[in-house]
Amino acid sequence: MARALITGGCGFIGSHLGTRLEGAGYEVDLVDNLSRGVVDDDLKTLLERPSVRLLECDLLDPEALAGLGADYELIFHLAAIVGVANVLERPYEVLDLNVAMTTRALELAARQERLERFVFASTSEVYAGTLEQFELEIPTPETSPIALPDLGLPRTSYMLSKLYGEALCIHSGVPVTVIRPHNVYGPRMGMSHVIPELLERAHRAADDDRLEVYSVDHKRTFCYVEDAVEMIVLAACSPKGGGEVLNIGKEGPEIAIGELAEMVIETVGRDLTIDPRPATQGSPLRRAPEMLKTTALTGYAARVEAAEGLQRTYRWYRENVFGGSGLSAR
Repeated sequence: MARALITGGCGFIGSHLGTRLEGAGYEVDLVDNLSRGVVDDDLKTLLERPSVRLLECDLLDPEALAGLGADYELIFHLAAIVGVANVLERPYEVLDLNVAMTTRALELAARQERLERFVFASTSEVYAGTLEQFELEIPTPETSPIALPDLGLPRTSYMLSKLYGEALCIHSGVPVTVIRPHNVYGPRMGMSHVIPELLERAHRAADDDRLEVYSVDHKRTFCYVEDAVEMIVLAACSPKGGGEVLNIGKEGPEIAIGELAEMVIETVGRDLTIDPRPATQGSPLRRAPEMLKTTALTGYAARVEAAEGLQRTYRWYRENVFGGSGLSAR
């Protein structure tokens, strides 16, 4: 049986990826220190399958991966220090530790005897400097020139750690694919994202309440996690994916955050009025990936439309996080 390893395997994309790989016949090892990932009912269900195991360890420990075998065909490196609070309060650690984790994962990859692909999860934030200082083509192709934002801004730390990680992977000598996810959403994504935040506030609101919405005119394209994972797996398994940098996401349609809020209200079934609030500092006006390269390489394009994706996401959060029919205490 082919074997795959996922660092950050208990996280949002990691758990969905583990489910997809197990369904395709892989033995799957999920590596996670559980500082962010959660062993909830969904993950417990996945771990009940005999071909899936959780390796609770810290990539920053030099010995953490020493005992693993050398027979993985696929390694997906998703583990990282993320989140606005970490980036703003711990920029040095974000830079230092994200690079250290990537180095550890690449060292593991280099020991493998039959490795077909090492997939590194970068970020759409690598385009932030170009957007800030120049005109950035939107939808944004992977070939867009990369400019650096102000290095003194804490927010730059995450982008730099990922950009340096891309360079490490490209020069590592192992077969790599770099992916840049764009606005992936769905069940188990936590609460620090615009979609679950809006869903929760709308769920707990009473009819005729006002729903505060920030950055109402900012536009995004949203990709449901099922589609994102399919692209990632197909890119990892394609001979053409080696050495490539690929956007992961949905090229269109662009949805303004105000429009998204209206869709959330409809999904939750409340009669609410949107209360427009100021734009969030540092939030780009538009973000949308060009998907021509990824679609050509994988033969796959995102299929789940926003209305359906929101329904699936709300159903999961209502049953697993929010509880009840609404109006309950936080």
